[in-house]
Amino acid sequence: MKKTISFAILHFSVAFTITYLLTGSIIIGGTIALLEPAVNTVVFYFHDKVWKNIESKQANAIEISTEQAQLAS
Repeated sequence: MKKTISFAILHFSVAFTITYLLTGSIIIGGTIALLEPAVNTVVFYFHDKVWKNIESKQANAIEISTEQAQLAS
């Protein structure tokens, strides 16, 4: 969760800076900086969970394969 929070802070900062530089508006910069990274952070959190699940399944499949190979020999 710490990784997700640090990512959110970084993303808020970047989104605000870029939007402010493009528009010159603190209000638009702030609005975009709050909305887009907030949504993106939630998506990132679930994306990370899915990838951990995929990696876990791959590790289990390798372990099962290794055990089957050992039993066969």
